[in-house]
Amino acid sequence: MSLPEENAPQLERALTLRDLVLFNLVAVVGITWVATAAKAGPSALTLWLLAALLFFIPQGLAVIQLSSSYPDEGGIYAWTKKEFGEGHGFLCGWCYWINNVLFYPTLLLSAAVMATYVIGRGGSGLADNWSYVLPFTLIALTAAVWINVVGVGTGKWLQNIGGLSVYLPGILLVLLGLHGALTRSPANALSYGQLKPDLTNLPLLNLWATIAFAFAGLELSSTMGHEIQNPRRNLPRSIYIAAPLVAVVYLCGTGSMLWLVPRDEINIVAGPLQALANGMRNLGSGGWWVIPLAALLLAVARVGAVGAWLTGSARVAFVVGLDRYFPPAFARIHPRWRTPYWAILIQAPIAVFFLLLSVLGKGTSVEKAFLILLDMSLLIYFIPYLYLFLCFMVHCWRGRELRDASLLVPGGPTGALVIGLCGLSITLFAMIVALIPPPGTADIWIHEAKVAGGSLLLVFLGLFIYWRAKRNA
Repeated sequence: MSLPEENAPQLERALTLRDLVLFNLVAVVGITWVATAAKAGPSALTLWLLAALLFFIPQGLAVIQLSSSYPDEGGIYAWTKKEFGEGHGFLCGWCYWINNVLFYPTLLLSAAVMATYVIGRGGSGLADNWSYVLPFTLIALTAAVWINVVGVGTGKWLQNIGGLSVYLPGILLVLLGLHGALTRSPANALSYGQLKPDLTNLPLLNLWATIAFAFAGLELSSTMGHEIQNPRRNLPRSIYIAAPLVAVVYLCGTGSMLWLVPRDEINIVAGPLQALANGMRNLGSGGWWVIPLAALLLAVARVGAVGAWLTGSARVAFVVGLDRYFPPAFARIHPRWRTPYWAILIQAPIAVFFLLLSVLGKGTSVEKAFLILLDMSLLIYFIPYLYLFLCFMVHCWRGRELRDASLLVPGGPTGALVIGLCGLSITLFAMIVALIPPPGTADIWIHEAKVAGGSLLLVFLGLFIYWRAKRNA
């Protein structure tokens, strides 16, 4: 149940509509996803469009409805707890939190790689040198943690700068692609027949899970419900504004990549920079500074994304701590900065541990273990989305006796049922195809057993923590 206003945690309401829009952009947009999609060919455009219609729009409508009805701190955890009880709420919140702790190293490593292109060392091997990567990632993590601990009014600027930093290169990519379409022939042969996805191609099916994952994250800002000015109005509005901006960058950015860079030359990490370089080349030699600047912006954007997911996940852990399923320290608010500082700080050493696994274990069996952890995190991340769409359908259907007065989705309860089933089906499908191993995997069944078994192990660990807390209470 949501806390009465007089018993609600005394947090600072510092987030405005502008902050929420930029928060959504930095949380959702990963410009390197367009390179991953373009590498698969023109059929990726169809997958983007299908994922937008069947997953991204339902996700946005579900978050709009639930955040408008229940603008509570904890977001998806609070919604699940309200609709299905404390046990389901904890499982949803646990999966959301533990997945993001596993995800931070990926964002930090991506920032370190992108920063090498700022100084002209991209592709030189510097990104594989732990004496560079480890200090860079630790400094970036420390900065993201500290800025978000000292107040939401301070921390929001890291996320705001990150939102601008990820979107400016994205929109430049789209504009250069449009200019290229008007002035030059495409770098790849394009035809309507190539837009049809090959459903017998297992790696392409696996791309579906990646694209769905790329569209995920609109729910993150709602975890900070008690820190938002007028959340019932601003949370839905921020999604109405941000969602089309995200879709434009992904769809049009992939099209620009295909127009500007030959598929067999696309670098998964530096693909957007390749496309920008090719596009600027058509405009003359005066734009040499654009690529280093774009690389700098994208590196800053990754650090901003760490800040967004760090602070959003901490709010889930904070509310779980308030409910006494996590240790009481998680529920502490800093007396000066009014932030759940322990819930933020505790994530740092866990993220450092996984960073050490990924950086120092490069080229060893440790690296393989870390890659399996990433596959597990992708699988676990979709569990809260199952709850999101189920909560959405149950909430709207229960509210039908209100004659749809409080429902914001088109079609009332019936429309909500159709929308929710679309999102639920795509989420389940993405979870299934996420189990498909990457090409070249030696033993497919062992790989799948490790990913599925490891995911179940983390789920059961969460259930054990819940059982212990319940018994002690």
